[in-house]
Amino acid sequence: QVQLVESGGGLVQAGGSLRLSCADSGRTFSSYAMAWFRQARGKEREFVSSIRWSGVTTYYADSVKGRFTISRDNAKNTVYLQMNNLKPEDTAIYYCAARRSRLWSDDGREYDYWGQGTQVTVSS
Repeated sequence: QVQLVESGGGLVQAGGSLRLSCADSGRTFSSYAMAWFRQARGKEREFVSSIRWSGVTTYYADSVKGRFTISRDNAKNTVYLQMNNLKPEDTAIYYCAARRSRLWSDDGREYDYWGQGTQVTVSS
């Protein structure tokens, strides 16, 4: 059973940084591709970033490329999202997701497990 728990959200001023964490209590974390999605109020959920099981290959939405960094520590069953130079348009609930595949995807429908989400608010 996979249980994902996000943490690290909060309120930050534009230009600031936050680091999100997603811990998995399951025992097969290292074989899953992981991703971060976000959903702003009144908008559809959107892909933010994904990382393959090995942690070697990462993918980003154009809107966060160069500002966000995804990483994972398989020994700790944790995936991270370092967010720098935050903008007000980054305000959203951020969700961690796991896919029963070693391959990445930017389609949320292909992910099997989801966390409860953590709020990120960026003030101007």
